Amino acid sequence: MVTKQFSGSPEDADLTRADSLGREIFSDVANKWALLIIECLGDDTRRFSELRDGVEGISHKMLTQNLRMLERNGLVERKVYPTVPPRVEYTLTEPGRALRVTIDAMCGWTRRYLGHIEASRRRFDS
Repeated sequence: MVTKQFSGSPEDADLTRADSLGREIFSDVANKWALLIIECLGDDTRRFSELRDGVEGISHKMLTQNLRMLERNGLVERKVYPTVPPRVEYTLTEPGRALRVTIDAMCGWTRRYLGHIEASRRRFDS
């Protein structure tokens, strides 16, 4: 499916359509790795290896793919320094920092209701 280009105002976007740019953006940023990368970056500038160490379980390939996607969507800025070996740093942009507020709220929600969800799962699975 090809995503249609969006040229109107955000209020006019039909996010229920399968070919909506809004839906594509949701799909991009609502994956576990993107959320964790944004949370790990926080207010800091980090190198690739710091992000890999900060997001336990992420592979080199998945970190690379998600950083490229976040950069493409304008949520992460990538700065390359002309050194040998090259030094690359990542920082959240203003829209990335705005999204982080939502992610922080989701992390808080998870911590708050983790016990409830765990108990519900036990009841459901028994």
